[in-house]
Amino acid sequence: MARKSFMYSVLEAVQHEMRQDPNMIWIFELTAPVASTPGRPVINLEREFGRKRVVNTGIDENWMAGCVLGAGLAGSRAATYIPYQGNCMCFQMLQNHAGKLRSMTGGDAEMPVVFILEMTGQTPGFAGQHSDYEIDTYYAHIPGLKTVVPSNPTDAKGMMVSALRDRNPVAFLYPAGLRDLIEDVPDEPYTTPLDKAAIRSEGSDITIVGSGGGMPEVLKATELLKSQGMKVETIDLRSLKPIDTATIVNSVRKTKRLLTVDQSYYTLCPGAEVIARAAENVDGARFKRVAFPDAPPPAAPEMFLWMRPNADHIVAAAKKLVG
Repeated sequence: MARKSFMYSVLEAVQHEMRQDPNMIWIFELTAPVASTPGRPVINLEREFGRKRVVNTGIDENWMAGCVLGAGLAGSRAATYIPYQGNCMCFQMLQNHAGKLRSMTGGDAEMPVVFILEMTGQTPGFAGQHSDYEIDTYYAHIPGLKTVVPSNPTDAKGMMVSALRDRNPVAFLYPAGLRDLIEDVPDEPYTTPLDKAAIRSEGSDITIVGSGGGMPEVLKATELLKSQGMKVETIDLRSLKPIDTATIVNSVRKTKRLLTVDQSYYTLCPGAEVIARAAENVDGARFKRVAFPDAPPPAAPEMFLWMRPNADHIVAAAKKLVG
């Protein structure tokens, strides 16, 4: 057990799997697969495994996605890291091929591939053109593509190991705002399920559901509400496809109140799906969601941070729902 950052934990999982499987490859552009944490050895995948297995491509995200898909079809495990500005460029490859090939071949074509897709998480300073890449809803909508979004280094490592061992394609959404988050993470490899939400806090007054980069503010709001006497059950989705419907429904049956929190846009945000599933299974519950408004992000950081869901927004919405 040692203190590790989010990215260090991800690359540590990849490093272990590449050591176990000499045919596994990693493809990247711009961002070299290097990570360091104080007191720990530097991870440099290119230096350890060589350029034949760790390939620095040209800036062509669609080609990168197609390459790992081809490797998967040929029987090799593969992963690619696509920065936020390239997510839209590879969408067609994931939507039209990654999610469909197993079904189109009657299950004969295995797809042991992972797409690590960076999300800026509605971050000020990236300008409107780049701050929109909270892509969770886009990829969770694709049939056949598992979509996960860990919110801390411990889950990031365990879910990356699980994703790399899965025989189906996985979109591993990486919230850039969590890049420098550090916590104690086990040194040995371990797996975390790709289909189970995590209950971060137990309570009976209200259920609050969040995911990914929004979880730090959700947890902050949880502590504020608890200090004011509210019994909050907080759920970290971790997986957007498949969604752990059972955990959500069981919680809402107990609390009868559900508040969802998303950094993505209000319309069709993941919270809307969570509310729909709860409403289909729980009678007499009340619902509310907090999300980024349906508007382009402004350039001014003060305005941007005011629009993005934060602990104060969550606390106010929870009080309104419970009151």
